[in-house]
Amino acid sequence: MKRTLVMLGVGFVAFASTYAATRLWNAPAVPPREMVWIAGGEFTMGTDSELGWPDERPAHRVRVDGFWIDEHEVTNDEFAAFVAATRYVTTAEKAPKAEEILAQSSPGTPSPPPEALVPGSLVFQPTEEAVDLRDFARWWRWTPGASWRHPEGPGSDLQGRGAHPVVQVSWDDANAYAQWAGKQLPTEAEWEFAARGGLDGRAYVWGDSPFSLAQPQANIWQGAFPYRNTAADGYDRTAPVKSFPPNGFGLFDMGGNVWEWCADWYQRDLYRQRAGHHPTLNPTGPEKSSDPARPFTPQRVQRGGSFLCNDSYCSRYRPSARHGCSPDTGMSHVGFRCVKTPKS
Repeated sequence: MKRTLVMLGVGFVAFASTYAATRLWNAPAVPPREMVWIAGGEFTMGTDSELGWPDERPAHRVRVDGFWIDEHEVTNDEFAAFVAATRYVTTAEKAPKAEEILAQSSPGTPSPPPEALVPGSLVFQPTEEAVDLRDFARWWRWTPGASWRHPEGPGSDLQGRGAHPVVQVSWDDANAYAQWAGKQLPTEAEWEFAARGGLDGRAYVWGDSPFSLAQPQANIWQGAFPYRNTAADGYDRTAPVKSFPPNGFGLFDMGGNVWEWCADWYQRDLYRQRAGHHPTLNPTGPEKSSDPARPFTPQRVQRGGSFLCNDSYCSRYRPSARHGCSPDTGMSHVGFRCVKTPKS
């Protein structure tokens, strides 16, 4: 979406224990700051649950090696340190080019007018009433001047939001930060294994119990999407990292708050191709993206859901939920976290 709105038994148990111990032995001697070691192992990726969307099915077995992962999403303060050190300019702070937009559009799409080709990004704007939930253009607005420094556009800033996850960052921006930090973006398999926190096959990162209004487990939307958010969890947009309980691995916000970029290209039917085979070892995704619904747009994977997830609309704050987005797109509900492997 190129700134779209511009236009196995005892034997297995023994093996798994040895495997996990081997991965743990390979952990770096000095823990990276604010990262958690995930020992690796085999798990069920995806879901066959009725909650799952077609691209989450079928459930299949995957094995990953050990890795470190950020205990929380990269914050505004952390991203600001990167920008200060490198003078990096994010995608949203650059004017888009008409030829890049047309390259990701269907043939015959008219060129956007010159006045539309200004720096900006996509910002969520609640509607005034109930709308057709199939038309996401009703609540997303291309907003000139929106960027990581101004998440909701001109007039918004980061005052008091240093500990909130950075948003309005494209995949390219997230990848640049990861390289600067000596890390990488997680593969889809690494992300999901970490998100599950040892609860294999469960619906949510905290288990199978539904979201609780009395004791919210994550930052999602309460009320009627997209026009009335009761903010019963205390937040109507992003929440500071660590505002909600961690999962079983000690990781925060693996469900809700902001979608998180992964390293992989997005392929809608990827899991159907893996089904029925032996456990896939350390999958890194397809060589290129593929999505019949958006054939002209290359997409990278996003995981975890966001503060906009609502059970009446998508329920995509589950660990198996996935979707794709153009790597040059920033949005007000998208951020990231990083991983580091012993050999990196």
